[in-house]
Amino acid sequence: MKRTIDIAMADDMTFTPSVLEVREGDTIRLRLKNRGKDLHELVLGTTAVIEDHAAMMKKHPGMEHDEPWMAHVQPGKTGELIWTFNRAGDFDFACLVKDHYELGMAGRVRVRAAAAPAR
Repeated sequence: MKRTIDIAMADDMTFTPSVLEVREGDTIRLRLKNRGKDLHELVLGTTAVIEDHAAMMKKHPGMEHDEPWMAHVQPGKTGELIWTFNRAGDFDFACLVKDHYELGMAGRVRVRAAAAPAR
């Protein structure tokens, strides 16, 4: 585990911080603290994956899921997601509970390319 990043989730539909910077190949523990009174989640993915999943959640609001790129956090609780960022680029994270994503509960992960090995 390279490092832990603490992220606060709040009922004003924010993640703090909302922009993360990591290096390609890093394994990061995202420690998620729900400071609100509503259920929140963090879903990692590309914009397309998040928007597709948000549409599916609208059709099936009580949907249960336990994927490695998602974490539900009950009000007042702490959860975590451990992820290895294996591709450089910009990726998104969002809360897809109810209308939280549409209300702006989203963030960005910038994955910097790993340094080329010396020859």
